[in-house]
Amino acid sequence: MGHARLRLGRRSFEGQVYLVTFATAGRHPHFAGWPMAEAACRALTATSQWQRSRLLAWVLMPDHWHGLVELGGFDSLPACVGRVKGRSARLLRQAHPEVDAVWAPAYHDRALRAEEQLVDAARYVVMNPVRAGLVRRVGDYPFWDAVWL
Repeated sequence: MGHARLRLGRRSFEGQVYLVTFATAGRHPHFAGWPMAEAACRALTATSQWQRSRLLAWVLMPDHWHGLVELGGFDSLPACVGRVKGRSARLLRQAHPEVDAVWAPAYHDRALRAEEQLVDAARYVVMNPVRAGLVRRVGDYPFWDAVWL
């Protein structure tokens, strides 16, 4: 079954917060080095990406990205994710022509159900580098942010 078919019948809701994860093509660690990771962070968080929806917290790992996305009006989750992945891939390929495919075609999402889950989900997102053993403290990892800071 294709990824698009899994989303048939699903609806996006304005104001809903989603935990979104998408991986690099082939889980290649494109973002293990500073130049590519820094360019990806700029592309993924550009104001133009977030005109309709709001990015609450995010982390860029060497081979994937996690974000808490609050869906805005006139936006759907598939459109939002497609826009972010598409524009960021285009910008990254322009800055780093040696990169062919940036993102894998699919993504994972989970709608948060209760307000209390928001803080737990934000902690989960930003603690990824610590759990992965990349750093000892979140503050030592440069590729993350949250609106609560």
